[in-house]
Amino acid sequence: MFEKILIANRGEIACRVIRTCRTLGIRTVAVYSEADADAQHVRQADEAYPIGGPRPADSYLRGDAIIEVALRCGAQAIHPGYGFLSENADFADAVEAAGIAFIGPKAASMRKMGSKAGAKELMQAAGVPVVPGYTGENQDPALLHGEADRIGYPLMIKAAHGGGGKGMRIVRASEEFPALLESCQREARNAFGRDRVLLERYVERPRHIEIQIFGDRHGQVIHLNERECSAQRRYQKVLEESPSPFLSAELRATMGAAAVLAGQAIDYVNAGTVEFIVGQDGGFYFMEINTRLQVEHPVTELVTGLDLVEWQLRVAAGEALPRTQDGIGQHGHAIEVRLYAEDPEAGFLPGSGKLERLRLPSADAHVRLDSGVIEGDTVTIFYDPMIAKLIVFDQDRPRALARLRGALAQCEIAGPKSNIEFLERLVRHPAVVEGRIDTGYLDRHLEEFMPAAQVDAVGDRDLLIGATVVQLLAQERRSRGNASASNDPDSPWAIADGWRLGHGGRRSLAFVQRDERLELQAHGSGGDYRIEIPALADVQHQVQGARLDGTELSLRIDGRARRLTAFGDGLTENGGRVVMHDGQRRLRLESVPMYRHEHSAASGSGNNVTAPMPGRVVVVKLAAGDAVEAGQEVMVIEAMKMELSLKSPRAGVLAEVRAVAGDFVEADAVLATLETA
Repeated sequence: MFEKILIANRGEIACRVIRTCRTLGIRTVAVYSEADADAQHVRQADEAYPIGGPRPADSYLRGDAIIEVALRCGAQAIHPGYGFLSENADFADAVEAAGIAFIGPKAASMRKMGSKAGAKELMQAAGVPVVPGYTGENQDPALLHGEADRIGYPLMIKAAHGGGGKGMRIVRASEEFPALLESCQREARNAFGRDRVLLERYVERPRHIEIQIFGDRHGQVIHLNERECSAQRRYQKVLEESPSPFLSAELRATMGAAAVLAGQAIDYVNAGTVEFIVGQDGGFYFMEINTRLQVEHPVTELVTGLDLVEWQLRVAAGEALPRTQDGIGQHGHAIEVRLYAEDPEAGFLPGSGKLERLRLPSADAHVRLDSGVIEGDTVTIFYDPMIAKLIVFDQDRPRALARLRGALAQCEIAGPKSNIEFLERLVRHPAVVEGRIDTGYLDRHLEEFMPAAQVDAVGDRDLLIGATVVQLLAQERRSRGNASASNDPDSPWAIADGWRLGHGGRRSLAFVQRDERLELQAHGSGGDYRIEIPALADVQHQVQGARLDGTELSLRIDGRARRLTAFGDGLTENGGRVVMHDGQRRLRLESVPMYRHEHSAASGSGNNVTAPMPGRVVVVKLAAGDAVEAGQEVMVIEAMKMELSLKSPRAGVLAEVRAVAGDFVEADAVLATLETA
């Protein structure tokens, strides 16, 4: 076994590898960019070394710098994690050439999977089922159109050297083919530098099921059963689970055997994943092999009881696999979701910023958290905005889903926006609960997973009333505290009940929810109130017996007993954030002063092109004085591993362009202005 390894990655995977190494008594070396000097993987490793600037190209993608650090500190092996250089065959070769073990597959195996077309032909020759299609090198448009007609529709055009959902088009009729082919090739050429495409039959409403495989240097390849990843948005996985609710025992065994065949066909060593597309009739077809550890590997670990990172280390050190195929068990059910700094209501726009509050459930036998950040850390613009992976385990799927709902209810993220509320709706949706979601369901029905635009449902109204009561109780507690510290602690003026001469007392409060201002009025004190909501038709509610114990609020609303959870810092008269949860849904509110002057942002808002988030300007397409149409692209910025197109809000003439390619810009920065109409 190794004595010291270097981890050529960052974030939660680096922390995950460090954790396993610590249990095995292996010293760890981290590398970090300028943006990650205070990151958790740097703090947790035994040693850490800087390797360059904040952009991945200047640091984590610099294989030469990483190898130089490994040689300098005496690391015997390099673990690439996932992403960055994990599937870079040239890097794997360079590591081995430097006399250091690469903790992953052979470079030759990676290269065999580098082309989708070549991989498909190789798998077909090995007897692994593949989708009917065309993978030839002849890319004449007329020939491709003829092959498409032969294969039949619906059909998918895919970039042969692509990934991440780019360079893919679905064709449903022959007359659509020429235009979609041209579009797909153009996108592939821009994204990957090559425009070769392959054609394959499109499987309607498919499932995405992948098989975890492992190989050693002694010729043994086995599988560790499946993970289902059918809950996807734009080809990106949202929820992963094991076992699949769709597979029968027979189909599981057949797919496992096919995955082993695929691994043997490329002489596979270490951890890998064979991904299949599965039709509603149970027919399954090879998609690709991910030649690395997957983000969703914890669900396999929980249902098998194995540490896959430990297996990686042992195999890389030359040991045989710790178990044979007969020794691989499967018990219980595990589900994983990823907590991201992103805004689902703004098209899942990635976010960044300081994690002012990060509240996650406690880890135990049923809940696991893999994270690379803690409260106070910053989610930067340079890398993937994942905050944590939340994985749950229980005896069966219904219990695991219940565990996941309970764990999500305990999560709170303040600072950048997050996808927590989206995930809470996802894990309660019938398509997920009933185990019938397919890879396109989220994209077809995304509105079903979004929160209501207004506070109008009875449950949401209870949460609004709960937030009001929390504020009222906090005001009373502060008044009592102030009175106790004064010269007259028994003064009747210390009672925060809103009493004024001539009427029975009224307190006014205001919240903002999704840019909508909500005003409420309350009468009473001590946990008994009459609350009026003028904006809603049912304007009065009676609250009795309200008590706040830490974050737990118990009360009776119109005679109905409720128990709610309150998070946040909005317990001051100066305003703040309040999050209420009833175990099923959450309501986020901003407590604001009742009498605050509201500034209008309308003036000039249609004259500016602004940055939606911090990022780096990639290209500026127009200059001051240029005429521009409404919706025309003015510039492109790069943030969170994606490009964002910034467009003109209206037709006109550009008065000023305030950024050039290479500039780093902050969120809401005005990057271009239009002449006043």
